Amino acid sequence: MTEAVRVAVIGVGSVARMYIPHLRRLAIEDLPNEIVLACDANEGRRDMALSHYGIPEFTTDYREVLARTDIDAVVILTAMQSHGEITRAALAAGKHVLVEKPMSMDLAEAALIVEQAKTAPGILVCAPHVTLSRTYQDMWRAIDAGRIGRPVSARGMYGWSGPTWGPWFYEPGGGPMYDLGVYNVTTLTGLLGPARRVTAMAGIAIPERIVDNRKITVQTEDNFQLLLDFGQQCFGVVTTGFTLQKYKVPGIEIYGTEGTIQMFGEDWDPHGYELWENDKGYWAVHEDRGHWPWTDGIRDFIAAIIEGRKPVNSPEHAYHVLEIMVKCAESGRTGQTLPITSTFTPPRFDIGAGRVAPHLDHAPT
Repeated sequence: MTEAVRVAVIGVGSVARMYIPHLRRLAIEDLPNEIVLACDANEGRRDMALSHYGIPEFTTDYREVLARTDIDAVVILTAMQSHGEITRAALAAGKHVLVEKPMSMDLAEAALIVEQAKTAPGILVCAPHVTLSRTYQDMWRAIDAGRIGRPVSARGMYGWSGPTWGPWFYEPGGGPMYDLGVYNVTTLTGLLGPARRVTAMAGIAIPERIVDNRKITVQTEDNFQLLLDFGQQCFGVVTTGFTLQKYKVPGIEIYGTEGTIQMFGEDWDPHGYELWENDKGYWAVHEDRGHWPWTDGIRDFIAAIIEGRKPVNSPEHAYHVLEIMVKCAESGRTGQTLPITSTFTPPRFDIGAGRVAPHLDHAPT
């Protein structure tokens, strides 16, 4: 494909404020694309789309978007509860699809989406895009090279006090695991491989909140501790919640039999890593002073369309992460350890001698 990729953005809320400028930057650089249509169920966002973003057309019906023959790709940035329905319809319409996390709130529907993507004319990219950061890829190479020995323990942490907008965050299908913990689960499974089983504690720690200037009753868990079993006595834990006011710890830590590696910052906003190797006896600091945007999956998405290749991240990985999150909530409610039946092949980043393949090089520009 040599012409500009024609894109429609479905959902023009807060997340679009990051994706739309990123698409525009890519068009200026070397990945031609054009946003031809915006869609949002909220008519009140028409002016935002047309005047603020300068998108030529606006509609409130995503079906109108999918019926258009002049649109190659859709970027789905709606509330989580509608992701599955729109993703299935977009793939059926022959569009290339990038969907924010998760691809669906329902595990059975997500399984259908993964199968659908195998034969659909368009490609499917599912957020989050954490495996595309330079920090993640450098950590992957260090672990793959055996620099910390055999990984035996890991920890991910991401949370905050919680949104004061959007009551759906606190309704069934919302919550911090789908909104925040998904990043850590994606990172840990990418670095360590598929999980075998999960055990979790989950609950509603703050039963009432002020959201959109009114008091609401919280209807879904806002506090999680997730334990992951990766097999071969390798375990990981993810701490997430709308219950963490502040913290000062690495977002990701991997402990091996011969060393430790830990990330600076969060996995959605990494700034490098530090590495301890027993045989060297000191912490080696590898700082990344650049800025990697968490929307960078859009770069690989557009590049894959233009180059006619598969994207780096697979729908199977996103499904595996979703199964973990769904069973995390179930485990928290039942107190049972639950098996994970899905699997996937994590992307590798060992092309050449310490060199990244061009389409995997997501260095800041």
